[in-house]
Amino acid sequence: MDKNSFFLPDWRRRLLKHHLLTSLIALEFVLSVIFLFVGYVSGHIYFRGVGVGLIIAWVTSGVAYLFQKQMVNP
Repeated sequence: MDKNSFFLPDWRRRLLKHHLLTSLIALEFVLSVIFLFVGYVSGHIYFRGVGVGLIIAWVTSGVAYLFQKQMVNP
């Protein structure tokens, strides 16, 4: 694969290869904050529900990540 690819530049390749789990946890956190904010501003319970679901997802992912780190480095 070409090193100077448009779709997979070096910074994105390093991020996905070494920090995929932390990147996904951060993305879930950011999306949960956005959906909760939109839900409270617009008053739609659907957006708040999606935000709460994403909070559950990133907390669960964070706990799994911590347990994985603990198992790898006891």
